[in-house]
Amino acid sequence: MDIGFIGLGKMGKAIAGRLVTAGHKVRVWNRSPEPVQELVAKGAEAAARPADAARADFLVTMLANDAAVRAVVIDQGVLEAATPGLIHLNLATVSVALAEELAEAHAERNLSYVAAPVFGRPDAAAEGRLNIVVAGDPAAIERAQPVLSVIGQKTWPIGDRAERANAVKIAGNFMIASAIETMAEAVALTRAHGIGAADFLNILTSTLFAAPVYKLYGAMIAAEKYQPAGFEAALGLKDIRLALAAADVHNVPLPFASILRDNYMELLATGGAEKDWSALGQLAARRAGLDRRG
Repeated sequence: MDIGFIGLGKMGKAIAGRLVTAGHKVRVWNRSPEPVQELVAKGAEAAARPADAARADFLVTMLANDAAVRAVVIDQGVLEAATPGLIHLNLATVSVALAEELAEAHAERNLSYVAAPVFGRPDAAAEGRLNIVVAGDPAAIERAQPVLSVIGQKTWPIGDRAERANAVKIAGNFMIASAIETMAEAVALTRAHGIGAADFLNILTSTLFAAPVYKLYGAMIAAEKYQPAGFEAALGLKDIRLALAAADVHNVPLPFASILRDNYMELLATGGAEKDWSALGQLAARRAGLDRRG
């Protein structure tokens, strides 16, 4: 298949690499050239401009936020340059409002837009183990399934309105952040009573909370290993803000999301922007004075 790919951060580069390895023709564009050069060395083609990537059967985008999507996809004429019949798979976590706007913009140009945000970190992306939530035209999703099957272990359809997939993704990330915050506070409490973080979390993640999110982030909090980040704290703050914005549309109270927003803001204000979003564990320890106790 002929695939254009825009956005080669940690996740994007891993996903595009999967598509190249699978034998697809992949034309890649990124703001910084280094990831492009890495993928070209593996068999990809370089796109001179974002619009060039849209001259394909499928366009896959993995950009950091709403502003990046607007700056690249909308402002640089990507949709106007698209091959007729193109299917755009947007893997990024964007706002519900932008998902609605993009679906309308594609429909006006007789292009297909499929919201396809993913659950998983870069290591899962590199191994094709992502879970992909999809929403959009069922026929477009069916045509895109061979592409989705390369990058994910399962596709979860959630209807024909694109914004629904982003609502699921945003709510899911809110749940992950909530789990991280709960573990961070619980570890601070037990450490204050002389109980090692690894001992405490081993008990809980082997019994009551034996789920991947608790095991993964619990291990990071216990080891106090927050760099290199698989998912930066700055992106965590972005996603919590997206959750609050989505809640505002239907007057849904999210009191704990407001707490998470403030905690991530404090983490960023104290130098944690590039640390993993599990560095809420470090913040909780600092607030409890545990970083001074050793």
